Amino acid sequence: MYVDTDVMVSMTEANQNFSRVARLADEKGSVLILKNNAPRYLLIDFTRVGEVTAAPDEDILAVSAKLIEKNRAAYE
Repeated sequence: MYVDTDVMVSMTEANQNFSRVARLADEKGSVLILKNNAPRYLLIDFTRVGEVTAAPDEDILAVSAKLIEKNRAAYE
């Protein structure tokens, strides 16, 4: 996943100024909230949930084919 460093905010900033963070998510599409300098939460518009959580069937089939080929001996 591509993460834009302009949309990274600390947990402290998100707690103190959530409305600004929410506006940033509206403008940029998502905001990554860091806790102890590590990615912890992703804030996205609710209407985009399906886009973020659902992988295209083609991607899943390609990964499956690679795994089967890589582990062919175990499958046989």
